[in-house]
This record gives sequence, structure tokens and C-alpha cells, in this order.
Amino acid sequence: MRFAAIDIGSNAIRLLIEESVVLTKDDYYFKKISLTRIPIRLGKDVFSKGFITKKSEKKLVQAFKAFKLLMKINEVHFYRACATSAMREATNGNDICQSILKETNINLEIISGKEEAKLIFSNFHLSSIDASKNYVFIDVGGGSTELSLIENNIKTSSKSFRIGSVRYLTGKEADDVKLQMKLWLKENYTKSDEIRAIGTGGSINKLYNISKHDFNAPMTYQSLCNIIDHISNYNYEDRIRILKLKPDRADVIIPSGEIYKMVMQSTGANEIIVPKVGLSDGIIYNLFLDKELSHLND
Repeated sequence: MRFAAIDIGSNAIRLLIEESVVLTKDDYYFKKISLTRIPIRLGKDVFSKGFITKKSEKKLVQAFKAFKLLMKINEVHFYRACATSAMREATNGNDICQSILKETNINLEIISGKEEAKLIFSNFHLSSIDASKNYVFIDVGGGSTELSLIENNIKTSSKSFRIGSVRYLTGKEADDVKLQMKLWLKENYTKSDEIRAIGTGGSINKLYNISKHDFNAPMTYQSLCNIIDHISNYNYEDRIRILKLKPDRADVIIPSGEIYKMVMQSTGANEIIVPKVGLSDGIIYNLFLDKELSHLND
């Protein structure tokens, strides 16, 4: 079967199409068919004005029309479209969902921070990690950061915070929310055992790539600090020209990196695993469990 996930974030929107390959009910994997990313920065509107502008709404509707065509061409069986932080906070978020439904017949869900964290965490099965270890799961988006604490492969607590790379650029609430995160980590994690970090999100993926680590090898806290310092030496234009960063990544990569650093420092995590999975992968995995794997278990 073919599945699609539409992820409407604060920094960009994505359409991921994958095909499930099932050998047995316990042995399966996903083959990527296509990934389309469009840099529509909804967070720029919402975190400064409180709503999504008509210009951004028009782009969003046009993107959904293109996504609908791509899903049809690729013969997608099931899809789910989810919007996160920017749409959650936009005063006209629900109206835009209705507009998209009317124009494309695609139902866009505005999901809670808790649901977002749950979907992202469901990717845990895709990561080659030691289930006996303790982990702090960090997903930094454009408008929010989801944290989960994991002990013996069980999520013990999780929380969504109103801080992300695009919101960070506005300077609003950043210091207050960082303090909230530190207090939450202090209350929910006791440094009795060694902990590792797991990082998801576009910026940590790019930081990992720039650091040129071996595939699947963890990145140390010091390596993360070094690569952030290295990028900080370049201005916005040179990050694009010399480091080959995309324009909508060049200005948010440092704010994102600082959030990962802060969480690692607060928990004492010395290394971070970067499995390169995110919300879109979680959406597809859960569609697969519901639509295909459940039938195999009948």
C-alpha cells in the first residue's frame, strides 16, 4: 500500500509519500516514493501578527492542490494531513482548514502539541537504539519543541513547549520558555543514570550532515557546539553561498541548535542520536498500523 503524510509546519510544509513492504506481520519496512518540501513560513505571520495572511493562505491552498495531484499520480491509498504550532495559534486557522477542504476536499487537522509529540515519538521503532538506556527525545520545529523522557523503552513523560526556530527569531517568550523547559526537565528527570539525546527536526539533520559524522553514529555535545560555532562565523548570505544552506534554513539553524544544546546541557546528555525521522514518518507509520497491519492481525 501507498501512504502519504502532509505536514504543515511553521517553517515549511511537506508531502511525504511512502510504500509499505510487508514480508510478515513482524517484518516490514517503508520505501520512500517522494518528498516534496515547500518553504511557506506560516510562523512568520502567526508569531508576529497572530494570524495567517491572505498571501500565505493563497500559497497554502495552491500547495494543497499540487499535493492532491501528486497523491493521485502516485496512487496513494491513504493519507493524513496535520498542522502544528503556527496553525494551532493562528486566529484564522480553522477558517483556512475549511477553505482547503472546500478547494481540494483534503481534510487538514490541527493537532495538539500532545498529539504531535505522540506521532513523532512513534518513530522510535525506526531508530537503532539500545532500549535499555535512558533518553530525552527532542523535536525542535518552527513554533514548538516537543520533549519526551524515555526509560527502558517506555515514555515516562512528555510536554510541548512554545519555543521553536521561527518563534525564536522574533525574540518573544524565548527566555521564559527556556526557563520552563529547564524546570520541567529538573522535575521529571533525576540524573541518577546516564542519558542520551535523540534529536529530530530539519535543523538537527542539517547540523549532523555538516558535521560529517559516520552514518548512524551519535554526535557528541562538544561536536554539536563546535558546528554551531562554525556556522555562527558566517553571516546569512555566506551560509547560503558557502555552506549551501537553503534560505529558509540559514536563519533558523542556529536558534534550533541552541535549543538542542540547552536540553542536552540541562540533562547532562553527552551525545545525540539523529535518526532523521519526524512527524511525517510518524503519520505514515500510524496510518500503516491502522489501515494495513491491523488487517494482517485479524
